[in-house]
Amino acid sequence: MRVAILDLGTNTFSLLIVDIQQNTYKEVHHAREVVKLGHESESITNNIISPEAFQRGVTALCNLAAIIKKFEVDAVKALATSAIREAENRQDFISEVRKQAEINIEIISGAKEAELIYYGNRLAFTMTEEPYLIMDIGGGSNEFIIASNSTILWKQSFKLGVARLLSMFKPENPISEKTLQAVNNYLTAELQPLLTELKKYNIHTLLGSSGAFESIVDMIGKEKTSDEKSGYHIDLEDYFMISKKTVHSTSQQRELMPGLIPMRRDMIVLSYISINFILKNSSISKLGVSAYSLKEGAISMFFKNH
Repeated sequence: MRVAILDLGTNTFSLLIVDIQQNTYKEVHHAREVVKLGHESESITNNIISPEAFQRGVTALCNLAAIIKKFEVDAVKALATSAIREAENRQDFISEVRKQAEINIEIISGAKEAELIYYGNRLAFTMTEEPYLIMDIGGGSNEFIIASNSTILWKQSFKLGVARLLSMFKPENPISEKTLQAVNNYLTAELQPLLTELKKYNIHTLLGSSGAFESIVDMIGKEKTSDEKSGYHIDLEDYFMISKKTVHSTSQQRELMPGLIPMRRDMIVLSYISINFILKNSSISKLGVSAYSLKEGAISMFFKNH
């Protein structure tokens, strides 16, 4: 059976096409379209998909629909997350996509998003029975999951995605100490539920889920470890070195940084600030990065349901 999974995020729409056979799958094709649904001023904080972003999103899904048609898939699952989930004009967007791209969008809750991210990470990384903190940095929301290889202990989605923070705080170039402190104060207030849970569990490992974390891997120049299917182990000294350099950089300096793709140049500073906040407020001493996330988690659930 050939299945297409679409992850309709705030910054990118990602497509993964796989062939499923018994309890395994083989990747056939993957593609990505940059949409930046929250790019226009205040649109994401006002819970609206701007006319420009609306058109970018529809065009992107028409492009991805053409790829799906070319590969003759048996089933399509299109999962929409934070930006579409929160948008007041989401039904207009869903209707237009159904009309033009012939794709039916399913909006998933933040809790469901976190669950799928967990299953994706579990496919990529060799987890044990000890508790891990999984962190997924999106454009509209960040998901946090405390889990072991066998169960989810706690999960929650927070409206703290980097596109949302960028719109709220409008950091200077480079970010000022005042704005840096304001972001940290905001994270402290918003992440109290997570900070409470972190005190309950003896967590040593943070697993970063694709997206911005993959950019960090590329910026450090880390090669994939041979003992993981699609995961990386990052030395925290390497992480803190590149983090310090990036947080205090100008946009012009980030243009020259190896491994940092153009799409993430504006948002990577807030990604580092968010990760640093977690490392500072926990007992975490190890950092892993999973190349898998929601799409792979949806495939895992597909196995489970079929």
